[in-house]
Amino acid sequence: MRIYRQLVACYPHLSKIKPDNMVRKLLFLPIFLISVVSSAQLISIEKFLSDSSMFHGSASICIIDASNGEVIADYSAGKSLSQASVMKLITTSASLELLGPDYTFNTILGYTGRIKKSTKTLKGNLIIKGGGDPALGSERFNEHYEHFIEKWVEEVSKLGIRRIKGRVVTDDSYYDYKPVPPNWSWEDIGNYYGAGVYGLSIYDNTLKIHLRTGDTGSIPLIIGMEPSGSGFEYLNYLLASGSSDQGFVYSAPYSNNGWISGTIPVNTEDFALPASINNPPLLAARILSEKLHSAGIKVKNGPSSIRALPQLKPHSIKVITRTISPPLSEIIEVLNHISFNLYAEHLIKELGKVYKGEGSTRAGTEVVIEFLDSIGIETSGMFIEDGSGLSPQDAINSRELASLLLYMKNDSEHFQEFFNSLPEAGKEGTLKNVFKDPLFDSRLRAKSGTLTRVKSYAGYFTTISGKEMIFSIIVNNFTGPSSKIVSQIEEIIKEVILTR
Repeated sequence: MRIYRQLVACYPHLSKIKPDNMVRKLLFLPIFLISVVSSAQLISIEKFLSDSSMFHGSASICIIDASNGEVIADYSAGKSLSQASVMKLITTSASLELLGPDYTFNTILGYTGRIKKSTKTLKGNLIIKGGGDPALGSERFNEHYEHFIEKWVEEVSKLGIRRIKGRVVTDDSYYDYKPVPPNWSWEDIGNYYGAGVYGLSIYDNTLKIHLRTGDTGSIPLIIGMEPSGSGFEYLNYLLASGSSDQGFVYSAPYSNNGWISGTIPVNTEDFALPASINNPPLLAARILSEKLHSAGIKVKNGPSSIRALPQLKPHSIKVITRTISPPLSEIIEVLNHISFNLYAEHLIKELGKVYKGEGSTRAGTEVVIEFLDSIGIETSGMFIEDGSGLSPQDAINSRELASLLLYMKNDSEHFQEFFNSLPEAGKEGTLKNVFKDPLFDSRLRAKSGTLTRVKSYAGYFTTISGKEMIFSIIVNNFTGPSSKIVSQIEEIIKEVILTR
């Protein structure tokens, strides 16, 4: 205890560790915190920092030995920088620790009023009650959710209902009605990667705008949208040009229209431009209404949501069926492999809902900070505004991120699920086209982060001698191509793999 008091005197943030965690934390945290870099700076880091691409740039670099926390390399490791999608490591680790890998989400189909069997009529509303499932209907979980809406219709039919006097209503009040964090960029939120979070999300909140293009300079023709029934209209300012997708979608949550601009490839029969669905709860109600009609079940009034018609919010409903999500571990594996912003933002709101009784980004980020404090992470220099890292106001540092990865490796019961969620170098997910040198093969798993003038990586690797390492490298405001920065980061990791 005397040693602990001395450490707290030098490192005040250690006082945040709960008493029942003291002994466990002291086994590795002090080693990491008081390690002195006795070895010379890595040659590859010196070369990287002296490169012209870093003349105006900043970097935060930390590499530690996973077995004992010994610092292998440290350059401005305490400097807070924009980290992009590496933020997802914080969100997913907190979610695994606080919710557990087997945690699931529930979507309920039920009804209000009563069923009159003699006339096969529901005198009330059919209710889709959202429960925060981030993956409902996702093509990434096709087998799990296969024909789930058709199954809902079958369950309604089994009750003998042929007419509904009311309407199909989505109860989307599980989370707040602020789908995107307030400081996200306007140019992001209309695109699929900036899709908002709703009490009921569906089909990854992604709308595919199908277009046919002609020669250079021609205006592409919108030939359809998937899923259909969104009721959304776009002004088309797109042009056909080149062979890459430079198309952007501009729209806002709960709106009915927007516009598309930029360029998409020439001479394509069917090009899909992914956009965000701006009102998933209403879309879900519309789709179910259409499926009921196709099955011969008549619905008197048009579909809606509780947000639009709050007077319809039921105090209780009679449950017809439940759709349960895949376990959290599987959702997180998809999230980190493809760096899926929507799932990360769902988890932030779910943490707020479970631990603060408020399904908001603000409440969720508070829970994450409290979690980090509880395991001894210094949070004074960590600025967390969302769960995905898309916010330009996010900033963390490599030292505390490495400390979190060390905690997950040595102290978490759920490390294997966390580790499995990270893509393997040169093979899958966001690392498929990087770290492709054979030296990295089966040696490195990491999360990447990319924004304009931001490149970051953090994760685990094993050296030639068999030592397990943890690394966190964040680079901001570099000049020149990002591929050059990636190559230099690869050289840093190679040097450690070969020399340690």
